[in-house]
Amino acid sequence: MTENHIVINAEGIILGRLCSYVAKKALLGYTVDVVNVEKAIVTGDKDVVLAKYKRFSRMGGPSFGPFIGRSSRELFKRSLKRMLPHKIARGVQAFARVKAYKGLPLRYKDLKLETLLNSNVSKLPNTKYIKLERVTEFLGGK
Repeated sequence: MTENHIVINAEGIILGRLCSYVAKKALLGYTVDVVNVEKAIVTGDKDVVLAKYKRFSRMGGPSFGPFIGRSSRELFKRSLKRMLPHKIARGVQAFARVKAYKGLPLRYKDLKLETLLNSNVSKLPNTKYIKLERVTEFLGGK
């Protein structure tokens, strides 16, 4: 791995804070790989979060958007894209430098994974949350 390459473990990390960190690093020119995306946390009451994603998934139609993915990887990429200037070349290039993986690929098994200690859900007292994996199951994804 090069020094401009970061591998982040998303387990127990709040989704929005993870996306903002990854977006900033990608805009600075780093190549970022995020593993265990399905274990990221979406804060909020379970029923409210699931209702929001259900409303998003029913928008549009088969020939017009918005097209909402049903996998945890696609939901992460959608959250990340909205934090980048994705309509200009700089944002498109930054978005292309980010890869998300469900689970831990074998090539990253022996590497030291970076984690965001300040963004961990255990730091917040009495927070209601749901894992991205559960949102994916609710939407009918894999």
